[in-house]
Amino acid sequence: MGAIGDTRLVSRTRVKVCCISSLEEARLATKYGVDALGLVGHMPSGPGIVNDDLVREIAMSTPPVVETFLLTSHADGDTIADHVEYCATTTVQIVRHIRTSEYPTIIKRLPTIRRIQVIHVEDEGAIDLVRHYEPFVHAFLLDSGRPSASVAELGGTGRAHDWKISAKIVTSTAKPVFLAGGLTPENVSEAIETVAPFGVDVCSGLRTDSLLDEQKLREFVGNIRRSNHQ
Repeated sequence: MGAIGDTRLVSRTRVKVCCISSLEEARLATKYGVDALGLVGHMPSGPGIVNDDLVREIAMSTPPVVETFLLTSHADGDTIADHVEYCATTTVQIVRHIRTSEYPTIIKRLPTIRRIQVIHVEDEGAIDLVRHYEPFVHAFLLDSGRPSASVAELGGTGRAHDWKISAKIVTSTAKPVFLAGGLTPENVSEAIETVAPFGVDVCSGLRTDSLLDEQKLREFVGNIRRSNHQ
């Protein structure tokens, strides 16, 4: 992805396709020039969950110019580090609002791994969460989960959240921000115009019968490129 930590390079919206569930889907996504693949580890709910052996296989076979994000629902620093070390991804996407006291362990054990903290945007309290995590991460990903639900929703909901809050977050932090939650080929241009994120992240919006849909992927990437050149 080249510059998760470089906020100067915002003229091109980065594209992360999440919920990659096979080598074939990984190859299809990279064919269209995406910047990152999202690989979903065990979750209490949501789509795209694959076993760690497959995550590792996809990560090891992905071209080096494409980042691989492991989505982990673990909350303990050592357990998160163990998960990432086995899966061999370039980036860890922490989908729970973990204790910041876990981050020193993650940083010590994974010094070369990019750290992305998911912020579930339920209300304007998300802005305070960003400030809370900012010293420990390379970037944020804003999603529409409900981590406190009876069965935690930690991503892949297909719901959009309040983009006005997301736009406030983008202007309030020096860290790059990815926008997720309910994005589709039809609304991604509006999302970019409204939020001005460093990158966008999509799962269910590109799928038909749970499979990555090449036509939707082509339209999604094409609409982003047109938005960037307006």
